[in-house]
Amino acid sequence: MKELLRSTDPVTLALATALLEGEGITAFQMDVHMSVLEGSIGILPRRIMVRDQDLFLAQAVLRDNDIRAG
Repeated sequence: MKELLRSTDPVTLALATALLEGEGITAFQMDVHMSVLEGSIGILPRRIMVRDQDLFLAQAVLRDNDIRAG
């Protein structure tokens, strides 16, 4: 699996996941439960991972929708 996006913004993560699923790309969010360790203050970013063979298409989907990692 390859990292596609890293963000602390839950809206960006949800939008990116929905766009990827709409294109038939399976996306897996990592570090979702880390907020328990940080006290739910949102400083640790979550990551969206995709399969190696889907990375190029997934990057294009995010780029076309002006979603940038950050």
